Order: sequence, then structure tokens, then C-alpha cells
Amino acid sequence: MILSMTGFAAVAAELPGAALAVELRSVNHRFLDLQVRLPDELRGLEATLRDQILGELKRGKVECRVSLSRSAPDAASLAVDLARVGELAKAASDVAKGAPGARPLSVGEILRWPGVLAEPSVPPDELAAHARRLVGEALTDFSASRAREGAKLVATLVERCDAIEAQVARVAPRIPAIQATYAEKLGARLREAGLDSDGDRLKQELALFATKVDVAEELSRLGAHIAEVRRVLTAGGAAGKRLDFLMQELHREANTLGSKSVDAELSQASLEMKVLIEQMREQVQNLE
Repeated sequence: MILSMTGFAAVAAELPGAALAVELRSVNHRFLDLQVRLPDELRGLEATLRDQILGELKRGKVECRVSLSRSAPDAASLAVDLARVGELAKAASDVAKGAPGARPLSVGEILRWPGVLAEPSVPPDELAAHARRLVGEALTDFSASRAREGAKLVATLVERCDAIEAQVARVAPRIPAIQATYAEKLGARLREAGLDSDGDRLKQELALFATKVDVAEELSRLGAHIAEVRRVLTAGGAAGKRLDFLMQELHREANTLGSKSVDAELSQASLEMKVLIEQMREQVQNLE
């Protein structure tokens, strides 16, 4: 399977008194660059989450953002810690004995006292377990997103491979005709100059010309490189760097083909190939 380096996934879970959310997003990058952003309550989990994510990815600029938002408790979820209230009442009584003029605590002040109202919460260990689980779910969705994008890129690359092979198939049979046409023109010019068109001079010129315009090797290598691109796409895996190298080789052969051209159709074919190869190169930059 070929994966794109571009992907996005978001998952969330409602916990007692809080909401936990995980977002994963990535864009293309030469190497693997991972940033993990965590709330203070989960800061100690960074190394674990980083290892969890790095085990699934090879390349790309990846951001993992974990957010924790505390929800306001409703009246039904609040519980008064009567033991805490008793301790507070005893402390207030001791203060009243030592300072008879002190104002007693109101009910509102007692309820606002830390620890009097027990709000729903998740223990730290459970919160960390939920975070790891959500990151795992996000990675699953993230991989599926990258696989869908990768499949689209593969389809585009295969389409361009077909187009390049069509150009090769169109111009390859023309090479003998191009050479024959040049031989006729050269013979005509020699006869106009009063020279023997069947002599050694013509043979030398034709041999030199044949060497300069022989593009059979370039066409053969273009075909071989396209076949290798297809093989890599079929094999799957982390193929981006290999395909990027093949794009360079394809461009080199197409460029040489154009520099050797003495025919308008061959030059046009070279130009079309270079456009197709450049389009492929842009797509390959997004593959893992």
C-alpha cells in the first residue's frame, strides 16, 4: 500500500467532568518531524505517545495535539464532603473561641472552600490510559486517510505512466524514417554542390548523424524506468524517495531525447514527456 504524507484524523471522548480530544495532521517532509502538544495533566505521557506514533509513520511533518477541557458540573453530579465540612466547622469554632468577634462562615463560603464540593474527575492513571487509547484510534483513522489519499496519487501516477509510454510508442517507429529523410536531404545537397552523393563523404556524414540522433537507448531507458515506477507502486511501502529518484532519471532521458531531436514531432514528444514527468514529480513529493 502506498501512503500519502498528507492526512488528518480527529477523535474525542467524554470523561467524567472533562472532554478529551486528539487531532493528528501531517504534510509532506523529507524526513519524519513529529510535534506532540499536550495539556499539563498529560505532560508526562509525551515519550509514550511519541513512541506510539513513531511506530506507525516513516516520513512527514506530523502534529499530534491532545486537548483536555474541564466541563462544568451539573447540580446532580455535585456531592458535599460532610467530613470536610465538619473539619471546617471545628476550625471555625476554634477561631471563634480565640477571636470572639470574628464573623462566622456563610454557607456560600463553606461551599467554596477547597475540598468541600467533590466534583467528578478521572484519576491520572485512567486519564493517561484514555489518552493512549484515543491516540491509537486517531492513528487508525489517520492511516486510513493517508491510504485513501495515496490511492488517488497512485492512480494519477499510473495515468501519467500510460501517457509517457504512449509517447514512446508513437515516436519509436519514426526513427528509421527520420534517418532516411535526412539521408535524402543530405544527398540532394551534395548533388547540388557537384559532389558524389554515393561516396565516402555521404557515408561519413550519415554515420555521424546516426550517432547524434540515435535515441533508441533513451527510449529503451524511458521504458525501463516507467516499468520500475509501476513495480514500485505495486509493491507499496515507503516508496517516496525511490520514486523521486526515478523521476530524476526519467527527466534526464526525456531531456536527452529532446537535445538529439532533428524532427518536430520528436521534439514535441520530448516536451510532452517532460511536462508529464514534472507532474509526476509534484505528486511523488507527497508520498511517504
